Amino acid sequence: MDDRFSTVWPASSLDSAKNDTGRVAFCGPYVLSAITGFGIAKIEDVIREGRELPPHRKPVVKGTYADEVEAALSYFGYRMELKESHMHRARKERPTFWTWMQKPRNAWAYYILAIHKGKEGHWILVKGVKMCDTFTEGKWTFVVDGPHRGCRIMEVFEVRKAHDA
Repeated sequence: MDDRFSTVWPASSLDSAKNDTGRVAFCGPYVLSAITGFGIAKIEDVIREGRELPPHRKPVVKGTYADEVEAALSYFGYRMELKESHMHRARKERPTFWTWMQKPRNAWAYYILAIHKGKEGHWILVKGVKMCDTFTEGKWTFVVDGPHRGCRIMEVFEVRKAHDA
């Protein structure tokens, strides 16, 4: 690559999630790993600690609630703020992920979206025009190339470093 472009086009600061567990991991830990840069094993330890499990018990972290995600982010120096809730609306009346992407938002902030995926909830992470989750195996992909465009949004949270508050 020509060196003159390195100052014009800075390298992306989007880090892929790090699945260092040697097994399948789930959406909450994947999203948190991509934001914080820590491996999923460390993320799961923090979540399990918040669940007040005995230290010798280390079950796979499957199914995380917003307060658990918020507590884990706080542990790593981030804050999470609810920006939109569509829980009061019928599922079919909630905006789709693609519709939400058309609206203006802060390009520098991370957004964690709680969406419907089948009968369950699912966390996805968005920054700018890219997204990351378990379906992308923790790698950042352009939203237009990724899954979930038609999925309905339950809630939208903005995430920033705690000192940016």
